[in-house]
Amino acid sequence: AIIRRAVRAFPDFPSPGICFRDITPVLKDPLAFCSAIDLFERHLRANFPKIDVIAGLDSRGFLFGPSLAQRFNIGFLLIRKKGKLPGPTESVSYSLEYGKAELEMQCDAVEAGQKVVLIDDLLATGGTMNAACELIKRRNAEILECLVVIELKSLNGAEKLKPYPVHSLLQYD
Repeated sequence: AIIRRAVRAFPDFPSPGICFRDITPVLKDPLAFCSAIDLFERHLRANFPKIDVIAGLDSRGFLFGPSLAQRFNIGFLLIRKKGKLPGPTESVSYSLEYGKAELEMQCDAVEAGQKVVLIDDLLATGGTMNAACELIKRRNAEILECLVVIELKSLNGAEKLKPYPVHSLLQYD
């Protein structure tokens, strides 16, 4: 309840008909932020006996992922927009409603067989998270689950991610 109260709605942003769900107040409120991490931790501990790494999506997955990884004493890896990471990288391009984008991660970020949980702030159509899953899959790592703070159910992003399960703290239509 504390997280839901902290999320702000901005109607008609960034365009008419869109209701933007803003997590900024969750980050400003230490209790709300800690509650989100606590809920993710409890869920993961109840469902996965072993997790090797948390993978965060650029950029808001970077806000929740490191705190969660610390709770498990495991590493955190970055999945970034193309051109932001040094060294050898693996990249995947994907479609957005307004064009194409590319995500990448360093080739040595995850090893074959490692058990990975992906995290981001919001799941809408699933395009970005699906691309991130593809990167992890290419390294022959095992995707346990995709975590998000907010899931926009009416956009069916979770369907696009199958067979990978999605766990969201908040759902909106």
